[in-house]
Amino acid sequence: MATRKRPGGRPLRPLLFLLLIVAAIFGSVGAGAKWGDASFTPELALDLEGGTQIILTPNTTDGQEVTSDDVNQAIAIIRQRVDGSGVSEAEITSQGGRNIVVAMPGNPSQETIDLVSASAVMRMRAVLVESGPGAIDPAALEPGEEPTDGSTADPTADPTADPTAEATDAAPDGALPRETTPTPSPSDEATSESGEEPTAEPTDGATDAPAATPEEIDEAAFAAADADGNGELSNTPATEPTSASDTAWITEQVTYDFYRLDCSLPENRTGGGGDDPDAPLVACTTDGAAKYILGPAELSGSDLTSAQMVYQTTSTGAATNIPVVQMNFTSEGGEKFAEITTRLAGLAAQPPLNQFAIVLDGNVISAPGVDEPIPNGEATISGPETNPFTRSQAQTLANQLNFGSLPITFDVQSQEQISATLGGEQLRNGVIAGLIGLVLVVLYTVFQYRGLAFVTLTSLAVAGALTYGAILLLSWLQGYRLSLPGVAGLIIAIGVTADSFIVYFERIRDEVREGRVLTAAVEQGWLRARRTILASDAVNFLAAVVLYFLAVGGVRGFAFTLGLTTLVDIVVVFLFTHPMMKILARTKFFGDGHPMSGLDPVHLGATVAAYAGRGRTRTRAERTAVAANANRMTIAERRAAEARERAEAESPDDGAVVGAKASDEQEGKR
Repeated sequence: MATRKRPGGRPLRPLLFLLLIVAAIFGSVGAGAKWGDASFTPELALDLEGGTQIILTPNTTDGQEVTSDDVNQAIAIIRQRVDGSGVSEAEITSQGGRNIVVAMPGNPSQETIDLVSASAVMRMRAVLVESGPGAIDPAALEPGEEPTDGSTADPTADPTADPTAEATDAAPDGALPRETTPTPSPSDEATSESGEEPTAEPTDGATDAPAATPEEIDEAAFAAADADGNGELSNTPATEPTSASDTAWITEQVTYDFYRLDCSLPENRTGGGGDDPDAPLVACTTDGAAKYILGPAELSGSDLTSAQMVYQTTSTGAATNIPVVQMNFTSEGGEKFAEITTRLAGLAAQPPLNQFAIVLDGNVISAPGVDEPIPNGEATISGPETNPFTRSQAQTLANQLNFGSLPITFDVQSQEQISATLGGEQLRNGVIAGLIGLVLVVLYTVFQYRGLAFVTLTSLAVAGALTYGAILLLSWLQGYRLSLPGVAGLIIAIGVTADSFIVYFERIRDEVREGRVLTAAVEQGWLRARRTILASDAVNFLAAVVLYFLAVGGVRGFAFTLGLTTLVDIVVVFLFTHPMMKILARTKFFGDGHPMSGLDPVHLGATVAAYAGRGRTRTRAERTAVAANANRMTIAERRAAEARERAEAESPDDGAVVGAKASDEQEGKR
């Protein structure tokens, strides 16, 4: 027997799916509140909660002048420290072009405050090992085994196993160190000089096992680093190193630190100095694209007099349009650099041993390779021939080198707790404004749409619950803090969401005016309204994305909440409003067009009778009866009824015959 299927599908399915989403969000927050540090109250930004303000003054120990470029570079370094420490919504600005004001929301730890005020130091070290950014993969390594990805810390290993460290071609003029590892651009662009994306999969496959816990990574790293299997990690070189490029510096402890380091995590790139210049160093690039084992420091920033962005010249002296960075050393620094480059040039066949890393604030900003000895104290860093520096990349590197060449320290001028710049009163006023807007929307829908105001109110409640849950989840997992501009974005979302409902309701009412029964009007109105709603939300979301990436300060908070609520609007309209309308269309109050339902055909000016062919019309009651009978018919019965109607429209006599045949065929099937 044929099954009967009601038109409009099964509206309960999307409602159940939406219920699962809401339950998952608040269930996760509840679990985090019980067993973690989550809360059912969102974290507030500096303008609403207050926090700690530190005023720093950069000074040089030798009396050199600190320029505005130096201050900007110091701000970039401090920002990386703050972001890496997990503090969000911090404000770091320049005061009068001289002082640096760091304002952090809440009560940051003393460790974070000390990290912010620590001096930035630049040192140059020989590269011993280069690898992708990820930590060791426990699933791909048995205890006691060495990694097979070319990033091994075995002193006897052939460093040429690392395919990312191939030497570049000889440079013009014969003495140009060439950049072979990624260097950040001024705005942390997602491109590197090697032409690779920083987010690309690391060569060691470390990110293939995201489920690995820190304990499993530590255990695997310890097992791989413990070469003699005695259960202890030695930090003493097996043999006396002969130079800073000697791989004998790589002890078991250094190997362990290298294996467990994951440079893709911002907290591992906070910097802050503290590295021992007489010991090897495990470090990341500032963008987290690679990690290194480096030998002891051989040069410091004080050995560098200046650095500037220039354009490369050919062997004949002709200028090109390829930006490079020119470094000038002091007389003493030039002599040391000549010895270093002579040694590194002799290792050109064994990359990455022919590279030297420039480490600023504990992170590698550049690691160029050396092709030939450089005896005159003037060196030039260029990008690979396949992907040379851009002007902005070269200028950024020059600024970093100039900053590192100054013996800069940060003097704390003041440190104080600051109250919320806007405070609880402004937040309360903002919430009141939002409630007023909500009440006005509800009153308008009650006046204009009567019973449909129930749908508007419940849809707004669901949208509010989803948005609040998403903010709670982001506050817990990503450290998001709600600012007053973000509150403004939430208030605007009320109008954005209500606009989607109005578009849908008006489409349904248009269909009712044309004489359709409500169940058919809901489906047809949805098909017409859906495109308009998606187009409108797409424009809002695009505007939010542009604002977020191009704006600064509080405008980004506004753009974030605007984009979030736009996505929530789409979810609510598709998974709640439309299914709810399909359910209400089947009720007597809405389906029969009660005057208070907002869908009364008489008040909407619907056509009383509709043309049915052959000069005949049908009243609304007749159309409603036909639709009701159609809902109770099987597919075969409905097809037979349609055949009879077509036959009657063409010829009453012939239609009777055809209708009789259709009825006989139907009886035969039964």
